[in-house]
Amino acid sequence: MGQPVGRESGEGHDSAGATQPGLPPGQRVQRGWPVTHYGPVPKFRPERWEFRVFGATADGGKHCWSHEEFTALPHTTVVADLHCVTKFSMLGAEWGGIPARTILDIAPPADDVTHVMVWAEYGFSSNLRLTDFTADHTLFATHKDGELLTAEHGFPLRLIVPHLYAWKGPKWVRGVEYMTADRRGFWEERGYHNIGDPWREQRYSYQEGPGDGPEL
Repeated sequence: MGQPVGRESGEGHDSAGATQPGLPPGQRVQRGWPVTHYGPVPKFRPERWEFRVFGATADGGKHCWSHEEFTALPHTTVVADLHCVTKFSMLGAEWGGIPARTILDIAPPADDVTHVMVWAEYGFSSNLRLTDFTADHTLFATHKDGELLTAEHGFPLRLIVPHLYAWKGPKWVRGVEYMTADRRGFWEERGYHNIGDPWREQRYSYQEGPGDGPEL
């Protein structure tokens, strides 16, 4: 989801219809941050919360952190735009959290891992190529603009993938599965594009070309 600030590619329109440079095609600038998600907002219970890394790990095991342990990992900040597939873009947000690369460092994947599935509350999932997950700006966010995320926006943890549409970064994340082959996530199984690059306007599965989706 989103795009690092400063990329000069494409153009869009703001809410009044004015042309805005640096927006992906078909997007408009949004004032504020609308709440968009499927299903209810989960109740956070810190004593039950656990972040898991599992699947094709390098050591064959599962790695788990409590909420206290996970939020104690080294933090960083990323300034990035957020591009929703519903055609609004929120520009220049500062996200704070744990880089995805940190998880790969402390719980390495096996050598043949090519994709990850990011799992969230209620069984929601989003698949990503490993190269998208390891990108410099991919972040497990706990804060926006210096404030804790609200429950409606994903507290205690959401994934930010700034170069992809926002649905590729789930709210209420609970873990990551390492995969040696691609598999569609929740929205990808329901007609959304398997990759979701806003600069190529990859919104829907009918737009997929060879190699964009899992092999049948």
